[in-house]
Amino acid sequence: MEVVTVATPGLGDRSYLVHDGQVGLVIDPQRDIDRMLGAAEAAGVRIAAVAETHLHNDYVSGGLELSRQLGVAYLVAAAEQVGYDREPVAGGDVRQFGSLQVQVLATPGHTAHHVSYLVSGGGRQGLFSGGSLLYGTVGRTDLAGAAATESLTRAQYRSARTLAQLPGATELWPTHGFGSFCSSARSSGAAASSIAAERAGNLALTIDDEDTFVARLREGLTAYPRYYAQMGPINRAGPRALDLRPPPVLEPGELAALLASPGWVVDLAPRRVYAGGHLRGSVAIELGNSLATYVGWIVPWGTPIVLVGDTPEQVAEAQRALARIGFDRLRGMAAGPRQALAAGTPLASYPVSDFAGLAEARRAGAAPLVLDVRRDDERSLGAIEGSLHLPLPDLLAGLDTLPAGEVWVHCATGFRASIAASLLSRAGRDVVLIDDEWPRAAPAGLRVEAPASRVPAGRAGR
Repeated sequence: MEVVTVATPGLGDRSYLVHDGQVGLVIDPQRDIDRMLGAAEAAGVRIAAVAETHLHNDYVSGGLELSRQLGVAYLVAAAEQVGYDREPVAGGDVRQFGSLQVQVLATPGHTAHHVSYLVSGGGRQGLFSGGSLLYGTVGRTDLAGAAATESLTRAQYRSARTLAQLPGATELWPTHGFGSFCSSARSSGAAASSIAAERAGNLALTIDDEDTFVARLREGLTAYPRYYAQMGPINRAGPRALDLRPPPVLEPGELAALLASPGWVVDLAPRRVYAGGHLRGSVAIELGNSLATYVGWIVPWGTPIVLVGDTPEQVAEAQRALARIGFDRLRGMAAGPRQALAAGTPLASYPVSDFAGLAEARRAGAAPLVLDVRRDDERSLGAIEGSLHLPLPDLLAGLDTLPAGEVWVHCATGFRASIAASLLSRAGRDVVLIDDEWPRAAPAGLRVEAPASRVPAGRAGR
């Protein structure tokens, strides 16, 4: 048995090709299936089947399309009501692919009908646990709604305990837990793990009382991206095939017209480059691992997007990342120097500082409005004295509630603050981006204390 990992760092997930040198099984593939097809070709194996551990809430699956293209079985939990033909599986089922034996295990918790796959061959055994048992923790249990959270959390605890009875040498290969918001808590950060290692350190296996576990896990459930609400229905109905053809290239005049409208023109530039000069009316969400998550969290679902980058290759990278979460409606693209794209109009800009700069401004007698756009759980661990709090996903709804004057905006790293600064600037506010790491706030001379005021703007992070 050999395992090829196809990681998607931008969503914090891993997909797998497990094979015996000739025949392979794909587990939890992302929507851009060309990566998995490439992995199979590189390994010199034939994909015999595709399997899902659950209907995913954080990405659009490529499993249905992959199975259709190859004409192979698509294994999905029998209890799931889906809008396409599949090979239904349930706990206790056994399948054979080449020399690999695949046993289906019922592991409800992350979702009601979650299954895991125990694969054996060539003297190795691996558990592909999806969103059940993760490295150091388990998958979150609140994605089906508040009414189901308690029962799913109890099911998750029992599933983890059942999996812990497998031989200690069983290798563990989860789908979530590498930065995905589908994890219920921070994972251990291990590069690999086994059942024996999880027995010694996993949250679900080191808390012996179920009620204590339920309380602990539920207390740790933080906000998750808004786009999650769309993923389950898409995966249940059956995603359409991915189309990565380039969107229309917009001429400067067309781009200027769109910038003057209420639409979304997303600039992929690094945050400091964007701050130094950008198309007025655009929004900064820099290209990188967090792009898709925060586009999906900030941009209203179904809104057509225009992507602006330095090169067509940057735009293509962003397009692929967004397609993984179902943002297929790209209205157009533009690439090149921003001044050239501005059609003769001046570029907008705003200053960038750090926590030391904020401390110096305060020592000089200034009293700037400081806006913290971190999540509630981050804010609860400490806040800058006198700062206001409005989590980034709530910023658009709460713009009118902010006091007048210049706004200094921060988060934990500068990434979310950059998005917030661009939204504030687009709304006509004078803004200073604090591009800094949160642990540097107190050493810079800022007083960090219990949370201060929160701007009322609805439910945080939802």
